Amino acid sequence: MKLKFTKMHGAGNDFVVIDGVNQHIDFTPAQWQRLGDRRFGVGADQILLVEKPTAAGCDFRYRIFNADGGEVEQCGNGSRAFVKFVSEKGLTDKQSITVQTKAGVIVPRLEANGSITVDMGAPILEPGRVPFDAEGLDGEPQGRDTLWPLLLELGGARESVLISAVSMGNPHAVQVVEDVETAPVELTGPLIEHHVRFPNRVNAGFMQVIDRQHVKLRVFERGVGETLACGTGACAAAVAGIRRGLLDSPVRVDARGGQLSIAWAGEGQPVFLTGPAVTVFEGEIDI
Repeated sequence: MKLKFTKMHGAGNDFVVIDGVNQHIDFTPAQWQRLGDRRFGVGADQILLVEKPTAAGCDFRYRIFNADGGEVEQCGNGSRAFVKFVSEKGLTDKQSITVQTKAGVIVPRLEANGSITVDMGAPILEPGRVPFDAEGLDGEPQGRDTLWPLLLELGGARESVLISAVSMGNPHAVQVVEDVETAPVELTGPLIEHHVRFPNRVNAGFMQVIDRQHVKLRVFERGVGETLACGTGACAAAVAGIRRGLLDSPVRVDARGGQLSIAWAGEGQPVFLTGPAVTVFEGEIDI
């Protein structure tokens, strides 16, 4: 079939966005993978599918497929692209929409200045619900957080890193590093992603604290690899930093592809993610 798509990005985290409201889309993981392939397809970190909701009270259903073809629960930067897409395509005239995701309901809002704010819901902090298997581990208290030692096998050697386990609808392991530019993201990112203590795999975040309201962040994303930005990763990093007592809300997060702003009032409260969404081009592909 000939598939129409829109290429978009949020702070360099790039997407193929597809209208599944006006056409029926039921692709195999291999077809999603082909769309995300940067040589044989369109190329993207994630493919976003806009559908009619199946839950009462929602305006749309939002599905996310990683470049490896696997469906995942949530994508913060993608949610901003989502609201810009449905607005530009005339699928809604609302400034604020209620969106059904695999991880629950989110409420993105188009701001007057063109940026988009997303209510990402409250973070999940209990290890078992992230999910993270903390059995047998001695956690290290820091502020209101618990840092968990994660043992990594590095070419015969062993190294332990301390992580915060946070879910923003998808799981994140956040560690603080001295310098994000020299952090071993490509080396240890895959080891953390596939660590046995994360049964659903995990996104590995590497955060450098600049001051109490400013961090730099790199994220090795589950099923994708390192991306230029990760919205849920920025949320998880800010939550971890605030709980550790290192940061105050709102937090400016500098990713390699751009800047995001995260606001969080504390335990039990929703995280608000604000940033840009840009349409790059429209196209068609035989799939």
